[in-house]
Order: sequence, then structure tokens, then C-alpha cells
Amino acid sequence: MMREMICICCPMGCRLTVDDSDVNNVKVSGNTCPRGEKYGKEEVVCPKRMVTSVVRVKGGDVAMVSVKTKEAIEKSRIFDALDALKGVEVKAPVKIGDVIVKDVLGSGVDFIATKNVAAR
Repeated sequence: MMREMICICCPMGCRLTVDDSDVNNVKVSGNTCPRGEKYGKEEVVCPKRMVTSVVRVKGGDVAMVSVKTKEAIEKSRIFDALDALKGVEVKAPVKIGDVIVKDVLGSGVDFIATKNVAAR
């Protein structure tokens, strides 16, 4: 099957054509860099996304801290990953890059803080 998509890996926004008629030999054209080829193949075989959210902070100068997955996770697991954050509360201070939830869903990917939160 031929699929048309726009690469989201960089600002170029290349228009990709992906032929996935043979899942073992997916062909990508229209990319101007290797990231586009990788993205096109991944998108038809096992799409992945970064996940962002917030968690509560106890004793911080703000009540919430933004978090994201350190790496992209399978698109089909996004809502389960967000459920894993329910009820999570961290104690201030929090630094950018601190691991908030380790190995979410056994994926090997951590949720990390994306901003600093000072203690009150």
C-alpha cells in the first residue's frame, strides 16, 4: 500500500511516499535526510510519539511540574502511559531531567521533568 505523509522530524516537512506493501522491506521516498526515511518506516510499522503531561508537586513554589517521556513510546500505549501518571506527586525541589516515573509500562522509557520547581 502506498501512503503519503509529511515528515515531522525537522522543520523541512518533507512530503514522504511510503510503500509498505512488503512490511519487511518498507520503501520511503521524498525525504531529504535519513531521519525522514526512519520516520516513514516507523510510522507504518510501529508509530511512536513523545508524551507530555503534568504531575503534582508537594512543597513547591508552583503546584505542578511539566513532564515528558525521555523517548517516544508506541502510539498505542499513550493513554496507558498517561494513566501511569495519575496520583503521582513529587516533592520539591525538582530539576529539569529528574526522573519522575521510571520505566513507564515496562517500556524502558522514563517520564522526566521539563522544568525546575523550587521548594517553598
